[in-house]
Amino acid sequence: MDDAMLSDQRELVERIEAAGWDVTDLELSAYDSPWSDEDAPEATVTITARKPYESDGADSDDESEDETDDNPFRLK
Repeated sequence: MDDAMLSDQRELVERIEAAGWDVTDLELSAYDSPWSDEDAPEATVTITARKPYESDGADSDDESEDETDDNPFRLK
């Protein structure tokens, strides 16, 4: 793996974190392209990130919310 790939990986992580996400896992895979006759390697990046969102103010344990929820897939 060359330095340019690692630099690109760091840049992607910095951009995602700057947007408020927490990177929890990252995998960088370098390989020779089976589609190209060139000797230049290619890379794929898989990033897992999480970002908590604020609720609209309603407590998720509030019974009145459960009573008005018409979601047929929610267990009551």
